[in-house]
Amino acid sequence: MPDRNEKWEDNAPGPWYVDKSCIVCGLCVELAPNNFREGKDGDHDVVYKQPENAEELAQCREAKSQCPVESIGDDGE
Repeated sequence: MPDRNEKWEDNAPGPWYVDKSCIVCGLCVELAPNNFREGKDGDHDVVYKQPENAEELAQCREAKSQCPVESIGDDGE
């Protein structure tokens, strides 16, 4: 379960985030490249842009559902 109190500080402001349980597997980057990328330190992935349309939202939801360590959160739901 993602923990909003443990989200990385370099996530873009908004409801979607990656928390500190991320193992930088890159799956979210692959599934939602318009919204996720590797953090600047290379030790975690982040939401660099909040979803802005239905397609991006669907991709973010898919990334969240497939995250192997459940580190992707969405405080909007």
